[in-house]
Amino acid sequence: ERHRDLVELNDTADNRQPLGFYPVPIASIAGEDGPTLLLIGGVHGDEFEGPVALMRLMHGLDPRQIKGRVLIIPALNSPAVMDSARVSPLDGQNLNRAFPGDKDGGPIAMLADHVERVLMHRCDAVIDIHCGGKASIFAASALATRVPDEDQFARNLGLARAFGAPLIWLLGAFNDNRSVNSAAARQGVPMIAAELGGGGNCDPAMADLAEAGIRRCMAHLGMLERGQETLPEPRLIEITGMPQNLYAPAAGLFDRAFSCGDDVEGGQHAGWIHLIGEPERPPIELKFPAGGVVLAHGNRGNVPRGEMLAMVAQEVDLDKGPAG
Repeated sequence: ERHRDLVELNDTADNRQPLGFYPVPIASIAGEDGPTLLLIGGVHGDEFEGPVALMRLMHGLDPRQIKGRVLIIPALNSPAVMDSARVSPLDGQNLNRAFPGDKDGGPIAMLADHVERVLMHRCDAVIDIHCGGKASIFAASALATRVPDEDQFARNLGLARAFGAPLIWLLGAFNDNRSVNSAAARQGVPMIAAELGGGGNCDPAMADLAEAGIRRCMAHLGMLERGQETLPEPRLIEITGMPQNLYAPAAGLFDRAFSCGDDVEGGQHAGWIHLIGEPERPPIELKFPAGGVVLAHGNRGNVPRGEMLAMVAQEVDLDKGPAG
């Protein structure tokens, strides 16, 4: 069974659609009896690797080869995707900061409520594909939430390992409870997200990784035949505090001296801020406040004071906790 449709998840009224609705594309592809997997892209509208990978899967999965059902939503925040905007143009809200939502709220609150309260109850696993959008670039990583239920955490970690990204980002104390990951944790559904590059376009290597990673997760769930692929052991990392990140101490031109995925040490040179508005002043040298792995860096050349320039995570041994 293969079914594609446009559903009225986002019924609203505004100046652009005073009597209509904003459609959200969704596909249901079902084969033999088996698990139900929910695939989500376009939570932020300026992140395109996920929507591209999910559109490929929507047209490329053969129902005759699937055990179970795949629900594919390639552009959950479809008005934002159409506008290439991080937040919704309908109400200015960030969908990944809107859960659990409200069925009687605004457009984004309604979407969040529908995903958490209605769709997740039908699913055995969830995968949500992200990247850094226009503002940042992320090292390729799968995100697994630490939850009190050890069995659910093991299933989250199993999905993350199956996805095949070089990094597994464990979401702990600094996970936002308004995200898709937190919604799945509340509903007791195994789930991973992924952060795959960024920059506001579609990196072909990252779109390929998203598609291949989802297929590997489907094989892990018993929905597709397993391949013979052998993947390198991923590194486990976790954000242990905000002060370890690098922020802009002044407005200016960011002269970056590192890339995402780099291993860095505290005190290591990270670049310069050039004060283009006061060219007579010397540049400000930047140094990493703490060591770790650069999980992400900013994608803007001209930065305001307070802009996050680098997100630094610590490597984790699950038996011992974060290093450092």
